[in-house]
Amino acid sequence: MSGDSPAPPGHARRAIGPPRVSVVIPVKDDADHLRVCLAALAAQTVAPFEVIVVDNASVDDSAAVAAAGGASVVFEPHPGIAAAASTGYDAALGDIIARIDADSEPPAGWIERIVADLADPEVHAVTGPGTFPDLSGPAVHLARYLYMEAYFLLVGSALAHWPLFGSNFAMRASAWRAVRCAVRRDDPEVHDDMDLSVVLGRHHRIRLDRELTMPISARPFSGLASMWTRNRRAFHTLRVGGRDASPVRRWRARIRGRWPVALPSAD
Repeated sequence: MSGDSPAPPGHARRAIGPPRVSVVIPVKDDADHLRVCLAALAAQTVAPFEVIVVDNASVDDSAAVAAAGGASVVFEPHPGIAAAASTGYDAALGDIIARIDADSEPPAGWIERIVADLADPEVHAVTGPGTFPDLSGPAVHLARYLYMEAYFLLVGSALAHWPLFGSNFAMRASAWRAVRCAVRRDDPEVHDDMDLSVVLGRHHRIRLDRELTMPISARPFSGLASMWTRNRRAFHTLRVGGRDASPVRRWRARIRGRWPVALPSAD
């Protein structure tokens, strides 16, 4: 796609073959969850080409757990998921870069479904919802509709395309290289997935695949403080995005056909 920046060292072109999937996991003091996550990745029906754990100044044994689980460990001292995730994407050598969090537990067919979704050459990134196996009863439905569906619909309405969900998405490496200099990787208050959605969605098609589900912990619902922090960072992300994140400007450009891709359907 025109506008792609030159590939960093180590990203040499290769012969055409099955896509290689790099999985990036930012982590800070989350060794127990990480151990479960790595075991789930080891059980995939399509094995990852590499797993990169980005240690964001952990004081527990996250790095040791990552190494014992066969992952490559990259250290990022700058605080924040945005910095850690971006460092992981930069280090990835695969054709596809998948992103999960340490508390994600990918189902066995997760990578296989990502590869199938991105087999469509017009799709540059794919995302799916999280599920919360720790919850039960009415809380399950509240989490699904008032958290996950609300995120996709509200943020999608603001951006004029589907947003990425940080615990469960994948993008072509070429798409990352096209926008890597535009993301706000040094702002710890930025929602990294929303910020990436702002810059990636302008010229790359993002598919929402609601069958690409990801079990994650119920930490987003640990208390009002946690929910407040997430909402504050969401508004901060759109604010620092400035004109590029303006819903009015984005929808005007979409309606006038100035963006090269159409608002995708939820496949």
